[in-house]
Amino acid sequence: MPLTLIVFAGFYAAARHAVRYADTLAQAVGGKLVLLHVKRASLFDPYEVLSEDLRQAELGTQLDTAAALYRLADELPSHPTVEIALDLLPIVAQDQADQHQPALFVLPRPEPYFTDAAGLARDCAELLRAGHHPLLVVPAHGPANQLPRRILIAADAEAFALARHAKPLHQLLALPEATLFLAHVSDGVRDDADCGAALHAVQVSGLLKGLASPELRGYECDNYEQGVLNAVQDTEADLLVVFARQRSYLGELFHHSVTAQLLARSPVPVLVVPTAAEVVPAH
Repeated sequence: MPLTLIVFAGFYAAARHAVRYADTLAQAVGGKLVLLHVKRASLFDPYEVLSEDLRQAELGTQLDTAAALYRLADELPSHPTVEIALDLLPIVAQDQADQHQPALFVLPRPEPYFTDAAGLARDCAELLRAGHHPLLVVPAHGPANQLPRRILIAADAEAFALARHAKPLHQLLALPEATLFLAHVSDGVRDDADCGAALHAVQVSGLLKGLASPELRGYECDNYEQGVLNAVQDTEADLLVVFARQRSYLGELFHHSVTAQLLARSPVPVLVVPTAAEVVPAH
């Protein structure tokens, strides 16, 4: 089944860049692209306490936005569809994912001086809670019309299973001429066995099924986040893959996690792969 990319669209630089990047990926995998415009992020529906007439009135004010998005869609080679939502509610995200499955949500990361790292992480956590769908966070720089050629997977030695909706991501890792790397970061204690276990955990998950084994590299750093960023630089990666375990995004500490810091600081797009609740036993 083709992979559908749902990109959060807008008219500022970060959003326009994310749209172009998502369009490039959609063309490469023969997938579909959806431009989703959300007016605001909300954890609850404000119209539960307000009238439906007010909702319809506010939707009416979005007509010009919709028209501009349709013009943008007409200019993109993937010929995306357009969706408009007032609030980024979990039910809205789930409805979009159900309608356009299998779905990958693509989020723009604003420029650093506008970035609210906690807010970005909160939005990501809400999307993950809604349906355990993978996320791709795109920084507002870099080539938008160039496919990833060097993909870095950051993994530890803990076994995991992929969330059901993460399995179609295999299409992105199988991009033509892409080279895969796997980085294991230790806190200063060199352990080749842990590096091997990290590679084994990723292979057993099925994410790399049918693909060549990635080049395995170990890094020493007492700060895991910085170690991963060092690995991005060392491998000259143009896409970073990280795993979000359910205990991270179902709890309230997601915005304090390493994943959240990587979303805010990574110089390249970050693909967040959700894992399932169950753990794959080591062999």
